[in-house]
Amino acid sequence: MNERKRRYLKKRIAIRADGRCEYFRVLEYLSLYEFHLEHIISKKHGGSSLPENLAYACSWCNWKKGPNIATVLYPEGELIRLFNPRAQNWFDHFEADSSGLLIGKSPIGQATIKLLALNDQERIKERLEMIISGCYP
Repeated sequence: MNERKRRYLKKRIAIRADGRCEYFRVLEYLSLYEFHLEHIISKKHGGSSLPENLAYACSWCNWKKGPNIATVLYPEGELIRLFNPRAQNWFDHFEADSSGLLIGKSPIGQATIKLLALNDQERIKERLEMIISGCYP
């Protein structure tokens, strides 16, 4: 894909995501780092680079997720798929409490929080600042 097409696709995905990371929901303009087009199902697992398989992701989520599509919540537990922003509603799987802690409302939400370390101290602080300023979730 040439650079012009890549920039166009990234802008299109960013607009669809309303300028937010589709996993963490941080606003891009509040981030110190550039956002990425993230493959929901990685190429190594047969995923495409078409818009329906791309999510807008902050650097943290893109780095933490990598090629993963699932995780195990508990030792010797079952494999649980990660949140898919193209097929699922964020609010069905996550909520933030008033302290900035992200709560998984479903096994999918819990698995995504675990794998992406969305309750890391820095993520909690960032989320709390957005809650206080009225721009989260």
